[in-house]
Amino acid sequence: MTEHFSVGVVGYGFASQTFHVPLIQSTPGLDLVAVSSSDAGKVQAALPGVEVEAKPQGLFARDDIDLVVIPTPNETHFPLAKAALAAGKHVVLDKPFTVSVSEARQLKAQAEGNELLLSVFHNRRWDSDFMTLRGLLADGTLGRVVNFESRFDRFRPEVRDRWREQPKPGGGIWYDLGPHLLDQARELFGMPRAIFLDLANRRDNAKTDDDFLALLDYDSLRVSLKASALVAEPTPRFAVHGTRGSYVKFGLDPQEDRLKAGESPAPQWGEDTRHGSLTLRDGEDEESPLVSQEHPTLPGDYLAYYQGILDALRGDATNPVETEGALATMVLLEAGLDSYRQGRWVKLKEGSPSKRIG
Repeated sequence: MTEHFSVGVVGYGFASQTFHVPLIQSTPGLDLVAVSSSDAGKVQAALPGVEVEAKPQGLFARDDIDLVVIPTPNETHFPLAKAALAAGKHVVLDKPFTVSVSEARQLKAQAEGNELLLSVFHNRRWDSDFMTLRGLLADGTLGRVVNFESRFDRFRPEVRDRWREQPKPGGGIWYDLGPHLLDQARELFGMPRAIFLDLANRRDNAKTDDDFLALLDYDSLRVSLKASALVAEPTPRFAVHGTRGSYVKFGLDPQEDRLKAGESPAPQWGEDTRHGSLTLRDGEDEESPLVSQEHPTLPGDYLAYYQGILDALRGDATNPVETEGALATMVLLEAGLDSYRQGRWVKLKEGSPSKRIG
């Protein structure tokens, strides 16, 4: 059994610098050996001892690289992953999987045909609040959930000159934050029967969508997913209501901000001091009063993803984000766009990948 695996990262932009490189370097057994970048000086200044390849193909051709990580603009995921898999490399893609279901299916088939690991970095499965909510639903604390609202709001009124805000495949807030919210909802409740999506360009000079509302249709459950670049007042990250009570949580998981600040993962690093509110009856009688109390938030753990990748490469565990689940999220992303273009609910085909907690 191989104890260590060598890693190459494609590009050294925001996602590489903020998420992937720090997490890889904090995972014993994964050795970052090379990065592809047109700015060798920038990489070498930040990562002494890590080699630099001018082009991604240089990484793919290296015999000393086992795993290629691709945190690049969304529309490049498919061609880069296809080339890496063809070179015999295991692959981690940043979310979303690709920009279309057909591309995702091609990569899935290619990886399976060559017995290679292919995974998608859906890191927010390891958010503190999501892990806490998953536990509440698994325990049945809220009873049967009837209303689930998940929001990911920011206040960024100025349109910036970056690829995410350009009108190109994979651009816009739906393909940026939509994968997070859709993947979390699908992990909790499985695939919905249908989806309705409303997109909007709210900011001055916006070139692509910066606001969305997505509704997912389940039996006796309403799921509402929202994101906007023009929300200054804090809104609940989660508001979940069931037959036994409610759970409301404000504030985003702190791990991204800590990574942005240059902190390295360490004990207690994923702790969130902003706890949620749990409201339940104080007794089983209908006349029992409702009591609200602070509900402790579990620590988040982004390191669990790359530890899971290492364990999967060693053959000790399954892929931490299976391609089937990542593909299901792509189905929802694409069906959402169909809904917006047609102005109606779009039904999901029967037989779509499904699971449900609680």
